[in-house]
Amino acid sequence: MKNKVIKTSKAPLAVGPYSQAIEAGQTLYISGQIAIDPEISKMIEGGIREQTMQVLKNIEIILSAAGYRKTDVVKSTCFLTDMNDFKAMNEIYAGFYDEVPPARSAFGVVSLPLGAIIEIETIAVKG
Repeated sequence: MKNKVIKTSKAPLAVGPYSQAIEAGQTLYISGQIAIDPEISKMIEGGIREQTMQVLKNIEIILSAAGYRKTDVVKSTCFLTDMNDFKAMNEIYAGFYDEVPPARSAFGVVSLPLGAIIEIETIAVKG
């Protein structure tokens, strides 16, 4: 099985030496996404709600570029710089995965790249 690199200009470019996503067989591994607006290549303004919405939009763009849907997502890992944002993040997240939410874990971290307050990495499987 050969791994396939997924890259789309419609989502933020990687801010380091990594791929936006890698497909291995029927599984897609999306690198952690932060709230960069791909049209201007800068972090969006706003708090946890706005950043969570942008991160989920970026994830959806990468899923689509690889031929996956939100319903194919089986696992998410969320990183928050302030666990007090957990409830507000959950409200936005719940609206994104409105059918069957994937398995998920969330961690409080000291900091994230480019001053982000949330980062989400995602695994999807074609079924």
